[in-house]
Amino acid sequence: MKRVVALVALLALLLGSIGGAAIFFSQMNFSDSAPERLDEEERGDVATPPEPDLAKYYSQVVAWQSCGSTFQCGWVTVPLDYAKPQGRTIKLLALKLPARTDDRIGSLVVNPGGPGAPGTQYAAAGTSVFGDRLLDHFDVVGFDPRGTGSSRPVDCLSDEELDDYLGGNPTPRTPAEVAETDRQNRAFFEGCREKSGQLVDHVSTIEAARDMDVLRAVLGEGRLDYFGASYGTQLGATYAELFPERVGHFVLDGGVDVSADQVERSLVQARGFETALRAYVADCVEKSSCPLEGSVEEGLAQVTELVEGLAEKPLPAGGDRPLTPGRAFYGIVMPLYNRDYWSLLTSGLQKAFDGDGSGLLLTADLYASRGPDGFQDNSTEAIVAINCLDDPSFVPLDEVPERFDEFEEASPTFGRVFAWGLAGCEHFTGEPAEQIEIDGDGAAPIVVTGTTRDPATPLSWAEALADQLESGVLIRRDGDGHTAYNAGNRCVDDAVEAYLLDGTVPDDGLSC
Repeated sequence: MKRVVALVALLALLLGSIGGAAIFFSQMNFSDSAPERLDEEERGDVATPPEPDLAKYYSQVVAWQSCGSTFQCGWVTVPLDYAKPQGRTIKLLALKLPARTDDRIGSLVVNPGGPGAPGTQYAAAGTSVFGDRLLDHFDVVGFDPRGTGSSRPVDCLSDEELDDYLGGNPTPRTPAEVAETDRQNRAFFEGCREKSGQLVDHVSTIEAARDMDVLRAVLGEGRLDYFGASYGTQLGATYAELFPERVGHFVLDGGVDVSADQVERSLVQARGFETALRAYVADCVEKSSCPLEGSVEEGLAQVTELVEGLAEKPLPAGGDRPLTPGRAFYGIVMPLYNRDYWSLLTSGLQKAFDGDGSGLLLTADLYASRGPDGFQDNSTEAIVAINCLDDPSFVPLDEVPERFDEFEEASPTFGRVFAWGLAGCEHFTGEPAEQIEIDGDGAAPIVVTGTTRDPATPLSWAEALADQLESGVLIRRDGDGHTAYNAGNRCVDDAVEAYLLDGTVPDDGLSC
């Protein structure tokens, strides 16, 4: 699923306290001028590029400038196409939260996933996301991967078109609804090509991983210390495959199975969201405040009936945007990312049963990074562009119903939503990204975490990733919500922080 860190507190922080940084971003120049350079002698092995033609990128100097009370921001120049390093360039925005003490270890590069979530916002929210020990000793550095945030963002649809794209029926039932789904999918990729041109051919995970090695060099780090969550684990694993000798202390939180094909991934994720929803309903029906009645199965049926009924009669939600099936789906799954926000789902469902769709519309908008004045970033567009470039495989729309049985077995509630999603890349027009097998052979130990009832990156994915990586070490968290670190489990937090700070490798298979 799209969202990596779907936390209301984080979103509120990003929309509020980093306003100064956002103003700074908007005022900076997106020119393609060559970066300032340092001599190789001044940088030594840190700046040694994997290929001589990349030397000017690896030896550049970032002009860090204040962009808020505690943040520093700067631009990193990279080639648009690594096969043509002398050609067009793009600039990536990076944000640094400096270490709070003089006992600084180095830089910890972080990525929140998505793909498409802005890494600068993740670093800006560092005091909410990372523990005190890490903040004391690391500069936390986030960057907006190419095509996202402020780093030459991919654009495919107007805000109005994107709102319609997300709000449509995710389980079309009539020929007219299927035709509308097909029209919207086609219009999305046509819009990407029209609005973003050649950029949409160069926003792959492999290219983002190569960018991350340039960032490592300009930060002055011989090895990269890295914390990646959700899709950020795929980005980190890809980096480990391309640059195993540069891997420092790596934590991949909420691991993604990088070997699974599209159908396998969708089935596992459908099962993960079903598991998470069942856990929520089981907890809810035990409380007097719960709008669901009866057993867990009966509660799930009530949720299904609510969403299906919106296809015929959307609920008013204030303003001119009613609660449609698509918006209801996102509004329901968003609070499943963190147990602390189950109360939002309870409130949203109660309002919906009372004829008011505003509660679920609120959480749907949080999921899609949409504010009162429109979308706050391009993450909803970037995720489609990046995923289809990484893996353009698809099931033709007219063949999707053949998959219903296996998907409904995995998820009686969400199965058809994920089945229809198999056709998402049908009209993708770009050249597929380079394909590589990932095992990270030669890398230092890489810590992978997984959570038993994680809806978006199920535990089985983390187990698979830890097994696929030659140096992978697994930590299991028993709990609800997405990812394992800083989720209220001291066992996980101590193990992760001890590894990042001291290099103490946890026991493989540690259960917390």
